[in-house]
Amino acid sequence: MSSVPANHSAPEAPGRNEHRRGRRLASWQEHHGWSAASSLRRLAARPLGSLLTIAVMGLALALPLAFYLLLGNVQKLGDALGQTQAISVFLKSDQGAQQAQMLARQLGERPEVGAVTIKTPQQGMDELAKMQGFSGAVQSLGENPLPYVLQLQPRPEATATALEQLVTDVRGMGSVDLVQDSGHWRQRLEALLGVGNRVVLILASLLALAALLVVGNTVRVDIASRSEEIGVLLLVGASKAFVRRPYLYAGIWYGLFSGILAAVLAVAIELALAAPVARLSQAYAGQLHVGGLPLWLLLAVPVVAALLGWLGARVVSAWQLRMAA
Repeated sequence: MSSVPANHSAPEAPGRNEHRRGRRLASWQEHHGWSAASSLRRLAARPLGSLLTIAVMGLALALPLAFYLLLGNVQKLGDALGQTQAISVFLKSDQGAQQAQMLARQLGERPEVGAVTIKTPQQGMDELAKMQGFSGAVQSLGENPLPYVLQLQPRPEATATALEQLVTDVRGMGSVDLVQDSGHWRQRLEALLGVGNRVVLILASLLALAALLVVGNTVRVDIASRSEEIGVLLLVGASKAFVRRPYLYAGIWYGLFSGILAAVLAVAIELALAAPVARLSQAYAGQLHVGGLPLWLLLAVPVVAALLGWLGARVVSAWQLRMAA
């Protein structure tokens, strides 16, 4: 009968390893829960300082939202005031209905033209007669001196360059006497909106950096005030990840609450502008439709702010613990 050597040990059961990993995972989850609750209690223990930090971050994050709201409504205001206003083409006086219809079909085939409307001399005379102070002068005219007018409605996706080329081509036609176009106005508005978009992007980046620095400095002060406690934890073998975890959750709480405050402030700005915007829309016969911030953006702001808070706390806590080690 063979015997097992004394120095030979039996292999460890697989169930024991799984049990050990399960205990480590449970301990890790438990410490995460404790860190989240503990950091929240620390914020509540100093309400004034926490509220000031959250208020500063919330205001910083609300400014890009306000500029984004303003910029989006300037775009809609431009549409209402005629960003895609029709181009008026006045034909020469010797051009009749047949020539006007032929030219309308020719221009309607161009890709940047959405629709062409023909205004007859009689229609122009009727509109002129409805204007205050012109009815008597119109009746005294022996014959109608107005020409045929083509109104070209550009497509919404047409670029300013394409519309400028359209106006140039139409002005070069022999049957055309005058072209009225707001192309320069459209180009200026597009350039202004382009600058506005870039300004909003730069402003959002700078204010996000400011929010990150505010969280980092708050966490740095908190770590500095607990340097002795942290030193003891490191001496007894606690890992740096274990030590900095409550401060990371503190950064997340700061970011989350400030993001919620920023979204609330943005909605408050929308509500404050509702009444004057309604009066402005009435002045333009309901053609001006002003929108608010999309719901996905309002929901994304607290999430992004929480990530910024975590990042600021992560960078500062890693540097502080490296100095303390």
